[in-house]
Amino acid sequence: MRGEQRAYITFLVLWTLVTVVKVLIAAQLPLFVDEAFYWQEGQHLAPAYSDLPGLTAWLTRLGVEIVGNHRLGVRLPFLVLGALLPWMVAHIATRWFGTRAGWQAGALALLMPLSATLGILAVPDVPMAIAALLCLDAGARLLRNVDAGGALMLALGLLVGALSHYRFIGVIVVGFIALLLLPEGRRMLRDPRVWMALSVGIVAWVPLLAWNLDNQDAGLKFQLIERHPWEFQTEGLLFLVIQPMLVTPLLFAAMAGVAYAGLRQRLRGFHHVQLRYFALVGGTSTLLIFLFGFFTDVERISFHWPLPGYLALLVSVPLALNHWTRFWRRAVWVVASVGLVLAFAYYVMAATPSLREQTAGSKYYPRNFAGWQPLADAVKDELAQMPADAQVLAGSFKVGSELGFRLEDASIRVLPHELNDRHGRTAQLALWHLISDGSRSTPQLLVLAPGDQRYRDLLERYHKVCELVGPLPPPRVVSLDHGFQRFLLFRLPAQKQQGACVTPAMAWVDGPLPGESISGELQVKGWAFKDGVGLARVELLVDGRSVGDAAYGRTLDIRPAWPGTNDPQHPQVGFDGRIDTSGFAPGRHWLGLRLHGNDGSVETWAEQPFIVER
Repeated sequence: MRGEQRAYITFLVLWTLVTVVKVLIAAQLPLFVDEAFYWQEGQHLAPAYSDLPGLTAWLTRLGVEIVGNHRLGVRLPFLVLGALLPWMVAHIATRWFGTRAGWQAGALALLMPLSATLGILAVPDVPMAIAALLCLDAGARLLRNVDAGGALMLALGLLVGALSHYRFIGVIVVGFIALLLLPEGRRMLRDPRVWMALSVGIVAWVPLLAWNLDNQDAGLKFQLIERHPWEFQTEGLLFLVIQPMLVTPLLFAAMAGVAYAGLRQRLRGFHHVQLRYFALVGGTSTLLIFLFGFFTDVERISFHWPLPGYLALLVSVPLALNHWTRFWRRAVWVVASVGLVLAFAYYVMAATPSLREQTAGSKYYPRNFAGWQPLADAVKDELAQMPADAQVLAGSFKVGSELGFRLEDASIRVLPHELNDRHGRTAQLALWHLISDGSRSTPQLLVLAPGDQRYRDLLERYHKVCELVGPLPPPRVVSLDHGFQRFLLFRLPAQKQQGACVTPAMAWVDGPLPGESISGELQVKGWAFKDGVGLARVELLVDGRSVGDAAYGRTLDIRPAWPGTNDPQHPQVGFDGRIDTSGFAPGRHWLGLRLHGNDGSVETWAEQPFIVER
């Protein structure tokens, strides 16, 4: 009894602390771009959408109606579901393995980073995880005895899953595989009450299927074909590195041991069918996702895909830990706790501008969380100086939905962009009549995010924008985190102008290299150009302060690398300069450029670090 009470108290303390931290983070963390689009979908209520079934959008709308148009409102239903998940894990484990094992499994769900952070973001994985646990619990119950309660729980899980994500089809497939491999499972599938539950799950897919039938299967094509290369790629091996880090290595090893021991019935004292069922569901799911990882999408975030399988294995982990030495049992808890702290620390960093700035230029920089409120403030300021009928025009769905949330306008029009296509949002935007062809009868404020485009494709993108809206006037630059998040705001006149394409400036620093150590004089060289009008001067900045002009106009023909460029000053677009660093404090500094166009534009370029040594 003392062990059970201690496990319960540990769970309750952990649940309280984790839930409070999640709420505090969710209240401060800017919306991720996908969350902002789900908010936008929630403002256009429908049975289904191009990228997802309807539940995620409905939940964002529910939260906003309760709390208001605040990031915490968007996330509130997901926080509630995320807080419910550890109790569900504890309930399942308690039913089959005892009270102490149940509370321990729930506590591990509170420490495993992938499950512990669930709910901080308003994403479909939250209801999908709840649906997976409902189906897991129902399946275990029905294996013992088919009854109405178990069938209703299965129907509810299938309903929630079908309304959550296309990926829930994988959960269903894995569940069927597990049941077919068990004699008790095959017997269960012959019961009509189970098929009544399955029929509810089938009907739940009707809204999504209807949407696809009405829209040339755009959602299915994106989810099953367009987003995946379906060619072998060695990046799939990253699963073996990333997943143990996200789950924490020792817990990952424990779950792997559970899968093996459960399938072989080697956990002493527990030889019932439910143990094999959990192992089959979790092991099969994880293995299939690993194998599919060699052929599926590696460009977008997919590290959370194995979570339903991990939850199935986590239920049995306390049994496996009973056979580990005391040292290794404690190590599992300690390492998992460290992993959770690091996961929370990442979200705190992303939510704190001063901390986020420190990651600028690294692969950990959270670009999709950065700069949206300063951008919204700049947009409001620009609109206040424009005619009353001026409208916002976004360069992509990311900018449109993020601005829409902050301006409380779910109908901001966007330009065609490959980002809209790559994220499966083009068809939905078209249904809302929010894709602009560039024509206009009122002034518009065009907002572009250059960082969303690969740099080698940026000039081509600018020229496509010119084709749509005409030559671009001098922009207002909103630059954050040393320019690693930049936005360009253009006041477009009511009528499309004619003439050569005028684009924002482009630049590159060939020397010094990022992070290079300098002692004495810093020699700067590179190139810069501005299509349509050219540049008048290139100003050098260190830590945001001007240190003089570079010599601009050196002959450097970069046109082979940038076909289609029309800067009238080619090939005289090179620059070089010297900066005396003797007055700089030792340590890291930031080198930047301020590009002055012949049209009067002034554009701050992204910075790069260098180290001053003594």
